[in-house]
Amino acid sequence: MLLARRFAAAATAFSLIAGGFFVLLFSMAESSRAAAASDSCASPAEITVLPSPRAPWTGAPLRVMVVAEKPVQGVLLLIAPDGNVAVKPSDPRGGPPYSWFAEVAAPAAGTWHAKLERDPASAECSPITRDIVVSARKPEGVRIPAGSIWQVSNGWNSTNEALFSAWIEKLFDAPVDQDLSWKAWHEVLRDQSRNFLFNYLGRGEDNAQTGLRPDCADFVYFLRAYFAFKMGLPFGYTNCSRGVGGRPPQCYQWFDVEHPEVTRPPPPPEKDAAPVAADAAPPAQTPGLLGLFGRSQPPAEPTATPPANPSPPKPKRPTNFGEYLRDVGDVVHTGAVRAGDDNADFYTVALTQQSLRPGTVYGDPYGHVLMLVRRVPEANGTPGVFLAVDAEPDGSITRKRFWRGNFLFAHEPSLGSPGFKHFRPIMREKNGPSRRLSNAEIARNPQYGDFSPEQSQIAVEDFYDRMDDVMSPEPLDPLRAMTDAIASLSEQIRTRVTAVENGRKYQAKQTGDTSMPDGASIFATTGAWEDYSTPARDFRVLIAIDVVRGFPDRFARRSDRYAMPAGKSVADMKNDLQGVLASELASRKVSYTRSDGSQWTLSVKDVVDRAVDFEMAYNPNDCVELRWGAPENSQEASTCKRHAPQAQRAKMSEYRPWFRDRHWPAHS
Repeated sequence: MLLARRFAAAATAFSLIAGGFFVLLFSMAESSRAAAASDSCASPAEITVLPSPRAPWTGAPLRVMVVAEKPVQGVLLLIAPDGNVAVKPSDPRGGPPYSWFAEVAAPAAGTWHAKLERDPASAECSPITRDIVVSARKPEGVRIPAGSIWQVSNGWNSTNEALFSAWIEKLFDAPVDQDLSWKAWHEVLRDQSRNFLFNYLGRGEDNAQTGLRPDCADFVYFLRAYFAFKMGLPFGYTNCSRGVGGRPPQCYQWFDVEHPEVTRPPPPPEKDAAPVAADAAPPAQTPGLLGLFGRSQPPAEPTATPPANPSPPKPKRPTNFGEYLRDVGDVVHTGAVRAGDDNADFYTVALTQQSLRPGTVYGDPYGHVLMLVRRVPEANGTPGVFLAVDAEPDGSITRKRFWRGNFLFAHEPSLGSPGFKHFRPIMREKNGPSRRLSNAEIARNPQYGDFSPEQSQIAVEDFYDRMDDVMSPEPLDPLRAMTDAIASLSEQIRTRVTAVENGRKYQAKQTGDTSMPDGASIFATTGAWEDYSTPARDFRVLIAIDVVRGFPDRFARRSDRYAMPAGKSVADMKNDLQGVLASELASRKVSYTRSDGSQWTLSVKDVVDRAVDFEMAYNPNDCVELRWGAPENSQEASTCKRHAPQAQRAKMSEYRPWFRDRHWPAHS
């Protein structure tokens, strides 16, 4: 139904100009005419063709992205001015949307053709060609009006949402079994083989160094802002509370990019609540930070004697995209993703393959945020997979699978509205300002129509069951499904290796101990503790261990979901799974660096068996051996030279029930 509504809203012309860039649409009307004559053209298709850079020329690679809501029966070709086929793109990625990418490193000047050859060819399904002119001279870069961060010249709609999804999928593309991570987000954006929009504006805008290191909430906002910046689209963010004192997060004032006068408001009121963490302080300028596409700002000169009762300094207006992102990062946080009313920046969607497309954001109830980047369909008995990326406090970016150990879900009113969400669309009023659509307006809008309260209305087990059904509609081989869960646990443990190693390197350069916050703030604060401790990560690892340990029981509970081997009873299959579980856990290995620089190898079974030790393994002041649960007086622990202060160990003992009971504490 959603797809039909989107097609019904499509333009009926072959080409149009929107916001300064050209797109090619094969509309529902065209498809309907073809359908009248040939069953092979019966499926309506909306296809968008976007060249990059915005003004192609011979001095830059020519990239072409083709996006469709449904698979197209046919072949896409990129044809040079001399008539030769320069590139024949491979099969489309994803779905929905489906996308093809083609690139020519040194395009010749002249008119290129992006050609769709329908299969079978007929008068009604004749080839459709989009012309792309490549200039011999370097065109002038896109101008940004004085006082603006970027020129908003277009609006969000189903076409731009499809382009955003396809761009995200390409940005984080790799085989499903490949570990994919980066030390910082700019490493992804500056990879021209991934970033279709690299220097899209012709300003050399992606050549500058960057010092921004977004955390998980910043990261999803930054990606959306980057795409909006390139495509001339509206963007905004809301000043929200984190949710304390039994109250869920609430959002207050919205700031859009067309009015950057005030971009760093003070934090919203947390009524009747005590301060919860250092990050609840009003955001402040970060001296010497080098922003993406911007220049570092020198620290303000200190005054010799602070004046009595000084008034807060007026926020400095950002002057470029990098400074603007810095300001966005100073305001947004995970509470903005967990907020659940019409004033939030996100809205919930149904758990369907159509809705869970690349660019969909996931906010878990405990304060972590991820973004879906790819759906791998179920095939030949192998379970389907959703892949997502997230950013950690140390700035690293990692791709990971959807599963219960990574995507936590719970219903607790004080934590807000968890689950899968889309960015709330921003519309331009006729001769007026930009504004965001309400949930009811989204549900009625023919370009969207995808708001759904479904996730708030189902139980936790039903949520995970529903996701299993979305990822793998066909019955699963139970052994393959369990092996996939074990692979996900192994992946999660490997990412922890990197986090603990970062902490080891940091502490090796320090003379003192990292301070430890009190109470629930151990999960969300600022500074070295936030960057190098792992309480939230370890909490998720413990849940992941529970999931893998409990897989045979989960199989028995949902045995009708699986393809049972001939002659096997549910009890027989459960026993087989328990045996395979033990051998698989023992065969998978991870290695970490000990305090003396030597390597130590653990099996995943070792980590699972040490689950109790992981209830107090998150403190960066402890040696890495202790953080991996090395038994006391063992050879593994012999290189340990560092322990957290006794006062911190006492607090960790007090907080241990949170980890033991798998119950995330609410701020109070």
